[in-house]
Amino acid sequence: MKSKITLLVILFCLVGARLFHLQHFAGNHYKVTTWDAFGYYMYLPSAIIYKDTKALKWVPKIDSQYQVTGGNFYQAIPLEKGNYTNKYLCGVSILQLPYFLVGHTFAYLLAYPPDGFSPPYQYAIMFGAIFWAMIGFVFLRKVLLRYFDDGVTAATLLLIVLCSNLIQYIAIDAAQSHVYIFSLYALVLWLTVKWHDKPLFTDAFLIGIVCGLATIARPTEMIILFIPLLWGMNTPESKKEKWALVAQHKKQILLCCVGGFIALAPQLFYWHYTTGTWVYDVGSKWYFFNPWFRVLVGSEKGWFIYTPIAIAMVLGLFWIKKYPFQKSVITFCVLNIWIIIAWADWRYGGSYSTRALTQSYPVFALALAAVLNRVMSKKNGGLCSLSA
Repeated sequence: MKSKITLLVILFCLVGARLFHLQHFAGNHYKVTTWDAFGYYMYLPSAIIYKDTKALKWVPKIDSQYQVTGGNFYQAIPLEKGNYTNKYLCGVSILQLPYFLVGHTFAYLLAYPPDGFSPPYQYAIMFGAIFWAMIGFVFLRKVLLRYFDDGVTAATLLLIVLCSNLIQYIAIDAAQSHVYIFSLYALVLWLTVKWHDKPLFTDAFLIGIVCGLATIARPTEMIILFIPLLWGMNTPESKKEKWALVAQHKKQILLCCVGGFIALAPQLFYWHYTTGTWVYDVGSKWYFFNPWFRVLVGSEKGWFIYTPIAIAMVLGLFWIKKYPFQKSVITFCVLNIWIIIAWADWRYGGSYSTRALTQSYPVFALALAAVLNRVMSKKNGGLCSLSA
């Protein structure tokens, strides 16, 4: 019951933050589809309204009216013959499509310009992001309740919202990629739990779809694959059981791969259409052997400094040995942190702390819950119960 009430509290906080921001920054600041967010969103007006995903001749007029590019149209990469290819991948725009269509409908009904950027589109994306985030919280709650009691689950959900900058990227910068990937992680955790309980073709297919969508939202999210791959492989005995399960359901594994390819296909076809190649290097750069530890402890973006709950998230990785997700969560979290701190543009922009880790908080939430379970069980003089 506590965790259900927590979901309502989270919804209230997200909507409240959004309305507060609108009230105090009305007018020039109501746009969410700007800067990086414009790159993620650009596929939708390009394909649906302007029928121009290559030359992008509509951008200058829209930019002069709404100031969406930041003044330097860095969101697209110039090609030959005056054409462009989007620097950002299309996964976020696919997830934004329902809200875009709602905004498009209301633009006609309310006599706003049906140009993809007038107020109905902005408000649809704003509040659509909150709706999508709540889907993620609902499924994250389901996952946490499988391994922790209701009190620990409620505390975990509340802490990752109120003690991090996640709320910024759900309620304010709502068209960035983070909120959309956040819910994909929650979904893949739930689907992974379900599949390991009872392997079903539907769940296997959806795992592939979700992993594929995460990959074409941000390519580095490809490491989401380690969650289902390494789940339940903590010991030599559990590894044998896992491989036996995989061998027993080879057709489902194949269907999972098919689902992943289907999700990746829009990006591959877009690249082939704009560049002539199926895979295109958009130019991101990493320093894997010389990462920026200032992303964790620096005065400008330090994750541990400005989001101190992150310390508990990392400590929790040492206290999840008894859970079937130990290997998958540790592998994912370590790789994820290393990738984030190794990116060339370590500032990431937008806020204190690092925004690039917020989307993976559903995975870190399992480690945080382990810490809270340990603390609360000691306080109560016993062990917090595990849900079957």
